[in-house]
Amino acid sequence: MREECVDLVPQTFRLHCVGKESEENKNSSALSAGNSGTSAVDEEQSLVDDSSLCSTSPIGSAPLCRQFWKAGSYDDTLSTKPSLQKGANYLHIHPKFLHSNATSHKWAFGAIAELLDNAIDEIQNGATVVIVDKILNPRDGSSALCIQDDGGGMDPEAMRRCLSFGFSDKKSNSAIGQYGNGFKTSSMRLGADVIVFSRCKKNRKLTQSVGLLSYTFLTQTGHDRIVVPMLDYEFNTQSNMWDKLSNTQCINNLPLLLRWSPYSTEAELLKQFDDVGQHGTKVIIFSLWYTDDGQMELDFESDPEDIRISEVANTNKKSARMMVASEQHLANRLRFSLRAYLSILYLRVPENFCMMLRGKCVQYHSIANDLKFPEFILYKPQSGGCKEGTVVTAIGFLKEAPLVNIHGFNVYHKNRLILPFWHVVSYSDSRGRGVVGVLEANFIQPTHNKQDFEKTPVFQKLESRLKEMTREYWDYHCQLIGYQPRKARAMTFQASSDSGKNDGIYQPVQLTRDDLASDCNLQKGAPSKRKESNHLVEPDRVRRKVGIGANATVCNQENLRAGVATDELKSGEAANLIQENRKLQAQCLEFEKTVEELNLKAARLRVELGEARREHSRLLAEFKLVEKVKEEKSNAH
Repeated sequence: MREECVDLVPQTFRLHCVGKESEENKNSSALSAGNSGTSAVDEEQSLVDDSSLCSTSPIGSAPLCRQFWKAGSYDDTLSTKPSLQKGANYLHIHPKFLHSNATSHKWAFGAIAELLDNAIDEIQNGATVVIVDKILNPRDGSSALCIQDDGGGMDPEAMRRCLSFGFSDKKSNSAIGQYGNGFKTSSMRLGADVIVFSRCKKNRKLTQSVGLLSYTFLTQTGHDRIVVPMLDYEFNTQSNMWDKLSNTQCINNLPLLLRWSPYSTEAELLKQFDDVGQHGTKVIIFSLWYTDDGQMELDFESDPEDIRISEVANTNKKSARMMVASEQHLANRLRFSLRAYLSILYLRVPENFCMMLRGKCVQYHSIANDLKFPEFILYKPQSGGCKEGTVVTAIGFLKEAPLVNIHGFNVYHKNRLILPFWHVVSYSDSRGRGVVGVLEANFIQPTHNKQDFEKTPVFQKLESRLKEMTREYWDYHCQLIGYQPRKARAMTFQASSDSGKNDGIYQPVQLTRDDLASDCNLQKGAPSKRKESNHLVEPDRVRRKVGIGANATVCNQENLRAGVATDELKSGEAANLIQENRKLQAQCLEFEKTVEELNLKAARLRVELGEARREHSRLLAEFKLVEKVKEEKSNAH
């Protein structure tokens, strides 16, 4: 039966209202016309004069500011005040709550990620694609954001729950959404208005619903509570038409949808279902917010295949000449490029699922695959004496290290990136420079905006352990990429001249940049200006001579051995690491040489193959010519 319905969907919609309403349909109408934000409303209470809330107020309109962070302040003294109704013992939610609730999203891309989470959760219901694109508002030609998936869709009741506060039907342990608040916060963070189209087949019924959540409508009509106009349709297999589920709903809500949505006729409104197919959901966010500079916050123009954040993108344009490799890295680009952010947003994505951004598929990027000298560390968090779970952390150096000064852990929760490149150690602490990790921590709870974790004792223990991992890894691997080893320098024997209590104790001594310059000057006969210190000084990066031009002014390993640090570099584990590093470098050179030889051989083979093909074509042409001549001679005889 689904195939039969789908054939009729792209055709012109022939709609008529159901002649006789059932009591159930009346309840449905009252629910859609009433306050969708009151989670405590039951069916009986929803019948008490809530339909009257859909009428616009004659009181003067409140001007809507187009800057998000200022849009919550408007004069509502002229709006109608809530009056108690007999039997209506529930709270009203003021429209200002829509704005204050959305301020939990400080970052616009975090709001977009919330909407994509709903599509990812629909993979279990057959979703294969989610589309993120710019469309034009047909009413005024302005840019709008469209997010569409081909998941199971929502029936009328699910649509009401989606547009209400605190409801969540996601009971699966793997589901990303859980609070029943993400759609409202994210859509209102991106724009003042959002319209939702959803088609669903459930219990052998094919339904489609339209819902409008409009901050503009509520503020400019002086409403004192949140009102959500909705329309519901059911496909009639006998008449092959879409029937409205409620006449009252049509009378009350259709004029509001046509007045405040981007579509001025019912035909235009329903045409939006044409590309939804058998099932799926389309979210269109319009009246997008502007920055304080008067620019649209979401930049659709700088890159036709991307969506950028205007302020950050413009800042990077201004400093393009001064941009260094670390600023071009994914860790920094994800702040202003949605394509970069989406490429690492999910740890695992099924092969048959695709995220389409501006008409081009997003290429998934695995940070763990970029690590040099990776290690995998098992961590078993505990709370109150009970194990919270087992976490495997992949840790290593960035493939661009030491040229790129970036570090941090990418922490996922239920497959979703919560903290990208989280700095558990500060940039002032060079122990950890270039060290990056990836882990999935399902034992801690994210905040409602999914951009951080709740600061529980378990989270604090994880932070401490990751800090230890970073420093331990750096101490034992830093020299593999050219950093000065810390543990080797810490083995220098010093006796304190201030007190005899410290006699015979190894005191750590670190080299600063001045120390390295001093060691180089010793080779030239210059006097040493080395500073003595009995405390830890942050080590600077030591650049290797390998891969650096002959004219580069750096101190190589031979110069360092001539200085005060000679015994330190030769001692213990540091010397072994140096020797192992040289072996690895030699192996790398051998591998590179082998690869180069194989590439040359492959190139020669390609040339030979091309020549063989050309020779084959020539012989084939000659053969055909001979055959043609023979055929002509045969015909002549």
